[in-house]
Amino acid sequence: MEFLDKNIDLAPEHIRKHLVPTYGGDVVYECIACGETFAIDQFLYTCPTCGSLLRLENRAFDELKQIDGKTWQEIFDYRKLLNIEPLKGIFLFKELLFPTVPLQDIIYLGEGHTAIVKSNPELSSLVGMEFYVKNDGFNPSASFKDRGMASAISFINYSIKKRGLSEVLGICASTGDTSAAAALYLSYLDKSIVRSVVLLPKGKVTPQQLSQPLGSGATVIEIPGVFDDCMRVVEELAEKYQVCLLNSKNPVRIMGQKSYAYEIAQQCDYDTGDLVVVVPVGNAGNVTAIMEGFLDLYRLNIVQELPLILAVQSKHANPVAAWNATGRYEPMKVQSSVAQAAMIGDPVSFPKVRKLVKEHFKDRFLTVDLNEQEIIEGMLQANRYGHVVCTQGGESIAGLARAVRDGIVDKNKRVVVDSTSHQLKFSNFQDMYFRNAFPPEYEIQAQDAFVNAPVQLDASATSIAQYLSLKEK
Repeated sequence: MEFLDKNIDLAPEHIRKHLVPTYGGDVVYECIACGETFAIDQFLYTCPTCGSLLRLENRAFDELKQIDGKTWQEIFDYRKLLNIEPLKGIFLFKELLFPTVPLQDIIYLGEGHTAIVKSNPELSSLVGMEFYVKNDGFNPSASFKDRGMASAISFINYSIKKRGLSEVLGICASTGDTSAAAALYLSYLDKSIVRSVVLLPKGKVTPQQLSQPLGSGATVIEIPGVFDDCMRVVEELAEKYQVCLLNSKNPVRIMGQKSYAYEIAQQCDYDTGDLVVVVPVGNAGNVTAIMEGFLDLYRLNIVQELPLILAVQSKHANPVAAWNATGRYEPMKVQSSVAQAAMIGDPVSFPKVRKLVKEHFKDRFLTVDLNEQEIIEGMLQANRYGHVVCTQGGESIAGLARAVRDGIVDKNKRVVVDSTSHQLKFSNFQDMYFRNAFPPEYEIQAQDAFVNAPVQLDASATSIAQYLSLKEK
């Protein structure tokens, strides 16, 4: 299939031939422990030899170094002018992302390229510095998980055609966002071939999030427990049965989420020398992807320095922060958290985080953990000043405020804060706060300064004017 666009002729001559990517790379699964590699003509999640996690490795990555970093910047910038659908989303960076998947097999539903928005001046003053919010709640299913699903479901689409598959069952464990994204993207594929199943912890998912996979036609199975219990079940299913696991344990998922780092670099004109990226940590897939993404850019001289990563957790689910503080990693039993998507006591991708920090981000990986009061009020405060962040976004903003107060982050740095999903997915937590109705285990007490509620008045301009203390003209 030929992809043409008249805007190609507008680009400088030295990059025209690169605007529609033809580079296929040599992508394999690679074990992060023993280093053994496996062909991608199968769905794999852990190493068949030693059982460790896998990553996708492009063994032909060094061929990309034949193009200098500045030219890559031009290619990616001019590519945004093209009206070629497969290149409009995360696969704008196809050579870095997943070069093996052909353009015609890419599934694009409008994901990626979310804006970075400067913090309101009053909010900046409260946090202690100016910052930017990159809100991935503006993706199609209203969360960052769409980046990974665009990659994973494009790979499934490619695999169906390449391997002649006649039956595929996509399955995931979720606290809400993963299930919404998986169900949405799987629903775009041929339903006579593809089935969609999600496992949710009963009573631990907001009504808004539950409605999404149901609306996309997925089979939704609720089980008792928390996310970690759901994850154990789907991992066992993936080991014993022919299913396609769509959690971040699947390295194809992580691959798509690297686009978040690529976009930040592009939005910062590829100047990352004084950049701090604040990320909430749940299953550790997103922070892994972001670090890997910046590392890709650094290896190709597209950026000259790696940014500082500030990883934020709730004290109710903080195994990564505890590890970074003590050097010892211990899975933990989580307590209830308003940062519901991050309420994970044994993050699947932690071994990848540990390896990346040890090898590349040793002095560029910081952590803070917060109480629940700080997290919910971080969300309420940010949204009161013109943003639409979720509880995980509130966690990131409150984490930045803590880091500034503690002197961990220099006020002169440029900061991009990750809000992973849309405020409306967590409106029930806002409502619980306004009614001061949180169960005791959340350890949250409503403060008058953050409470808002409707006012009941007569249908009269006079009574409304009196209430508002309006002056007559």
